Amino acid sequence: MDNIPRRVAILGAARIPFARANTAYAESSNQDMLTAAFRFLVDKYSLKNEKLGEVAAGAVIKHSRDWNLARECMLGAGLHPTTPAYDLQRACGTSLSAVAQLAQRIAAGEIDSAIAGGSDSASDIPLGYGTKLQRAVLKLNHAKKFSEKIATIGSIRLKDLKPTHPGIAEPRTGMSMGEHCEEMAKEWQIGRREQDQLALASHQNAAKAWQDGFFRDLVYEFNGLKNDNNVRADASLEKLATLKTAFDRSAAGTLTAGNSSPLTDGAACVLLASEEWASSRKIPVQAYLTFTETAAVDFVGMAGPKEGMLMAPAYAVPRLLERAGLKLQDFDLYEIHEAFAAQVLCTLKAWESDAFCRSKLNRPVLGSIDRNKMNPVGSSVAIGHPFAATGARIVATLAKQLARRGSGRGLISICAAGGMGVTAILER
Repeated sequence: MDNIPRRVAILGAARIPFARANTAYAESSNQDMLTAAFRFLVDKYSLKNEKLGEVAAGAVIKHSRDWNLARECMLGAGLHPTTPAYDLQRACGTSLSAVAQLAQRIAAGEIDSAIAGGSDSASDIPLGYGTKLQRAVLKLNHAKKFSEKIATIGSIRLKDLKPTHPGIAEPRTGMSMGEHCEEMAKEWQIGRREQDQLALASHQNAAKAWQDGFFRDLVYEFNGLKNDNNVRADASLEKLATLKTAFDRSAAGTLTAGNSSPLTDGAACVLLASEEWASSRKIPVQAYLTFTETAAVDFVGMAGPKEGMLMAPAYAVPRLLERAGLKLQDFDLYEIHEAFAAQVLCTLKAWESDAFCRSKLNRPVLGSIDRNKMNPVGSSVAIGHPFAATGARIVATLAKQLARRGSGRGLISICAAGGMGVTAILER
């Protein structure tokens, strides 16, 4: 009996509004933002001075000072100092991976409660300097004689003072995620108008959700910002059509700033627990995390023909469905991360392709989904995409939707840099 996995409950969540880079949070750090999100969650569920089983969170764009980010933010949020915490990072799938790891420990009976989260700032980026300057500074620090110090300082040239910033290109290809997605859009013949239509739906759904108060108990004011500031209630196909292409400036380019997720600052977190822990604190369960799955693709071509860099969810989801004994159509809601509108459309088209499913997945075609059930309160194109925070935002959004429905099943799909994908199923 003790070996039977326990059900893992999603109890609720909190996040700060997501802000376009260099706007409301231009001077806020990952620690500032994640501590705020944690604190809102602690206050929301009366967890002040509570000892939880574990906290796991991460950031993708990270200063060296944030080497113990989750622990520092947990302490700053008011949880009991004996609560353990650790950092992790899986690019855009970071906080969903945190949810999955903590859920496994809850299911195994190792812990009863946990917080998973993530934070990212595209404004507060770590600047580095070249190897020559780094070595000169270290040598200067260890120099014993004044003459050695003068000689070391004299060896530094003006060009050595030029800072470097985190690259957005894939190390193995030198291409940005957007450039890789342009390749995918061409391969799968995804047009500009189709991408703009998906982007428009994202903005319209997010704007309506804000207007209807859906986010009222999920998003908390921070630095004077009350709402996600990238959502455009006045978006239109006509306006989107005027934007220049962003990654392929030729006539063949289709990705723009309007149908791609913007560089974003923000933080989000989720409270998970066993049913017993939730019941003892009289916290209602919103949904249950039942299955998770990850995948990676060879987007470089190291072991054969290369794949589209953001196509890993197309592989992860079928494995997830097989383990759960479900079909792609057996869901009431689909929360698919919109890194780019084209990425979502490529994935959907792959699942609809008999050739792809049989040759790549070795299974019959998965088929299409009801688009009205996809991202009904908006997603990353409109809301924004602070890399490590997106998974927690999506889990929170889906869990609340299922709780409002009273029953149902939802699918989460997130593509990530490095050719990876993280997926999950929530049920109620």
